Amino acid sequence: MDIKSKIRAVPDFPKKGIMFRDITPLLSDAKVFRYAILQFLDRFRGRGITVVASAESRGFIFGSVLAYELGVAFVPLRKPGKLPYKKIRQEFTTEYSTDAFEVHEDAIKKGDRVLIVDDLIATGGTSKAAADLVEKLGGKVAGFAFLIELSFLKGREKLQGYDVFSLVDYGAE
Repeated sequence: MDIKSKIRAVPDFPKKGIMFRDITPLLSDAKVFRYAILQFLDRFRGRGITVVASAESRGFIFGSVLAYELGVAFVPLRKPGKLPYKKIRQEFTTEYSTDAFEVHEDAIKKGDRVLIVDDLIATGGTSKAAADLVEKLGGKVAGFAFLIELSFLKGREKLQGYDVFSLVDYGAE
C-alpha cells in the first residue's frame, strides 16, 4: 500500500524553507491508517513492550492506538505547562525551534520497556529528549516507531544504539 501518496507536502510551514509533511489525508483514509498501524504492530509485537510513550501532538494519534492494540499503558510526553502533577522536563532543539517535553514522574516505572512513537523524525532532537525522559525514570527504550523519516536531516545519528523503525522516508529533499 502506498502510504507516501497519502502524505501532503505543504511548503513554507510553519516557517519559510520548511516542507511540512501533513498526515491528515492519511488519517482520513481508514484503510491506509489501519495499514500503517498494522506495520508498526508487525514490527514491535512480541518484544515485551509494557508502555508506549508518544510526543505531543501527532504522536498521540499513533501511539495511543498502538498502546491499545498491544494491551499496554500509554504515556503522553507533553509540552511545558500542560501536566497537572509532579513532572520531569527535558529540553530539545528541532530543525526550527527549541522546546521541551514534560512527563509525570510516576508515568514510567523502573524496568518498563517503552516504545517511543511519533509521526516524524527529522533532526532527532525530540526523539532523543523522549528517550532521555524514559531513561531518567528508569525505563528502557525498546524502540522507536515513526510514520515519516526525513533521513537527509540525519536524526538517526542521535539515536544510535536504539532500534529505529520508520514507514516512509523522504531522503535528500
